Amino acid sequence: MTPRLRTDDLVLAEAVARHGSVGAAAKELLTTQPSASRRLAALERRLGTRLFERDTTGARPTPAGRELARHAARLLAELEMLPAHVQAATETRALSLGTIQSLAPIVFTAAQVELPDIAIQGEVDHGPVLVGQVHQGLLDAAIITIAGQTVLPHGLRTVPLGSSSHVLVLPHLTPAPGKDGRDLAGREVIHHSIDLAGHRLHAALSALGAHAHHGLTLETTLRVARHRRVPAVVPEMAALWWDDPRDTLLPSPVTSSTSLQLVTRQPPHALLERALPGLRARILGVPRP
Repeated sequence: MTPRLRTDDLVLAEAVARHGSVGAAAKELLTTQPSASRRLAALERRLGTRLFERDTTGARPTPAGRELARHAARLLAELEMLPAHVQAATETRALSLGTIQSLAPIVFTAAQVELPDIAIQGEVDHGPVLVGQVHQGLLDAAIITIAGQTVLPHGLRTVPLGSSSHVLVLPHLTPAPGKDGRDLAGREVIHHSIDLAGHRLHAALSALGAHAHHGLTLETTLRVARHRRVPAVVPEMAALWWDDPRDTLLPSPVTSSTSLQLVTRQPPHALLERALPGLRARILGVPRP
């Protein structure tokens, strides 16, 4: 069983290492030298290693003792600052918001612009993980794309933010796919839909004869398409956020869209509730209500 360290263990080890003497450390800690020596010996027995070489000239830390003292000094400093951090968190208006990797640049930019006086604490993870964190109270809310495609835990509220239709992005000098925009036979096409329907988009593009490839993120999909000068299929909001004026935007040859949802506990965060119309407009690139 791994031994557990207590705060007084850290205090003692740090003081002995700093003073180089058990007696001086005992004086600082308002105890006797025999008591401090017994506590130090007990700590060494629990850890199964010698922490200090002790003789009449003082106490010199072993490699294990130096490592313990180094971590003890850092942890004790953090403990000393903890009340101030707690007080600052009490006085600061804050919002903990999670989203998936592809949406992170969009969501967090929109949140900081729409909530300039709020401390945004961002979390990036997979949709199901974020839903679990909202349910556990670790996040105030999460903006995801799978809430309509999965069963949510009881007590969560889902607010539809809207949807973004997929578009065909033709980077500069990329040949257009025929007159109707659907002639993708033999063409490489990179796509990213940021939800669980990505496999259906891939299958539909392949059915048109395209060599479909899944992009890792929205931004990556567009950057790779521009580098290779091949078409990309992404939600329109991505083409707007990572805009290149030399791109040509056409309707997607596959009719599809990506829906975004806000997942919160009840009652919803008041600051987020007020900012929701602006967040929706900024994220999706639609007119502000």
